[in-house]
Amino acid sequence: MRKNSIKNNRVSMEVQRELSSIIRNEVKDPRIPVMLSVTNVYVAPDLKTCRAYISVLGGKEELDAAMEGLKKAAGFIRSRLAQNMNLRNTPEIRFIADESIGYGVSMIKTIEDQIEEDTRKRREADEALGLSGETPEASGTEETDEI
Repeated sequence: MRKNSIKNNRVSMEVQRELSSIIRNEVKDPRIPVMLSVTNVYVAPDLKTCRAYISVLGGKEELDAAMEGLKKAAGFIRSRLAQNMNLRNTPEIRFIADESIGYGVSMIKTIEDQIEEDTRKRREADEALGLSGETPEASGTEETDEI
């Protein structure tokens, strides 16, 4: 597999920008929500195909509906991309659901739940040992030597 060249990276970024604009402003499918993002685009070096990663704010049902709407509108989106960009070949677009944002949110929730459970266990252990959990620094009293 070849590394992407600087030119190919620029083309990918430009295609991503144009796809976002076309989907937001020109596609009128009710299945495609307003809160849809084109998170990344990879254009093949020969400009024949591209993979567009799509993220939707919402649940699995909204993502599935948006992907179906985008697949139905792929021909229109490709024709608008050809009109807006001057490329030797207009790539055939393959839309892929990007679930990394949802995965990140679930990982943050898991970490927060684990921290909460650890804090609860620490409090229970301190109570079992008869510790009040209060240290001199936490109580706000400091020992001072007055002469």
